Amino acid sequence: MAGAGNKTPAVELQVGDRTVRLSHPDRVYFSARGETKLDLARYYLSVGDGIVRALRERPCMMHRFPEGVSGEKVHQKRLPRGAPPWVETVRVDFPSGRHADELCVTHLADVIWAVQMSTVEFHPWNSRRSDTERPDEWRIDLDPMPQCDFATVRRVAHVAHDVLNELDAVGWPKTSGGSGIHIYVRIEPRWGFADVRRAALAFAREVERRAPRDVTTTWWRKDRDPAKLFVDYNQNARDHTIASAYSVRGVPEATVSTPIGWDEVDDVEPRDCTIMTVPSRIARYGDLHAGIDRAVYSLDALLDWAARDEREGAADPTI
Repeated sequence: MAGAGNKTPAVELQVGDRTVRLSHPDRVYFSARGETKLDLARYYLSVGDGIVRALRERPCMMHRFPEGVSGEKVHQKRLPRGAPPWVETVRVDFPSGRHADELCVTHLADVIWAVQMSTVEFHPWNSRRSDTERPDEWRIDLDPMPQCDFATVRRVAHVAHDVLNELDAVGWPKTSGGSGIHIYVRIEPRWGFADVRRAALAFAREVERRAPRDVTTTWWRKDRDPAKLFVDYNQNARDHTIASAYSVRGVPEATVSTPIGWDEVDDVEPRDCTIMTVPSRIARYGDLHAGIDRAVYSLDALLDWAARDEREGAADPTI
C-alpha cells in the first residue's frame, strides 16, 4: 500500500447513477491493519442500504480525518464547499442565532462523496429535515465509565431490553464502535427535544432502579462511580449526535458501530466489528435494523413516568 505522502491516481466509483471521484485512494487511514481511503469507500458501498437508512434525511455532522485517523479530526457541521449539485442539505438553527446547512443524505453517492471529503464518521441528528425540531428517534446510550467492563454493559443491555418490552417499545441495539452499546427506538415525531430528553431520563432512572449496582444516572462525571455504567440520556438533547449504525469510528482498528440482534448481546465482541468483518455480517444476516422505521413508539407512558419522578422530587439535575 502506498504511504500517506505518495500521490496516486484518483479513481472513479460508480454509485447508482452517479460517479464519485476519489482522490488519494491509497492513503492509509487506519494504521492497525493499513486500510486505505479506498477501503473505507468500498466498506460503505458494501453496507449501502444500511448506512443510507441510518442517515436518510437527517442533518448530519461529518467527522473528517484529512490525513487518516491518526491525524487531525475536523468536526464539520456545514457542508464543505465544492459539493456536487446533487448533494442535499438541511438547515439547522442554533441558539446563538447562527445556522448551518448540514449534509442531508438521500442516496448512497452522498456517503461516498463524504468519504472523498475525508469523512470517516457520520453523526446524524435524531430528527429529520421534515421537522428538525421534533425527533423521531430516541437514543439509549449505555456508556461505561473507565473501570466498567463490557460484562456490565451486557447485563445492563438486558435490563434495558426488559424495560422496553414492558413498555411495548421495540429497541434496536448496536455496538457503539467503542466500549458501549446503543439502543435506538423509533418514536412518533410529536415532541420536542426537551420532552424526548425527559422521557429518556425517566427510562434511565428505571434501569438504574433495577440494576443499582451496575448503573448510574448521576449527571456530573466527577461524581459518578468509575465502575458503573452511565445511561446517557443527554444524547437526546438538541444538537447532540452519536455515530450512526454502520458508521466507522475514527480509531486505528477501523471499528464499526454495528447493528446486532438481542441474542448476540452476550457474545458480541465490539473490537471484532470492523470494516473488514461487517460486510460479511451484512451479507449473511442482512441489515438487522431494516425494520426500524416500521416499529414506531409513543412516549406517553415514559412522559407519565417523568411526571411521576418530578412530583417525587427527582428533578432534572441540569435545570
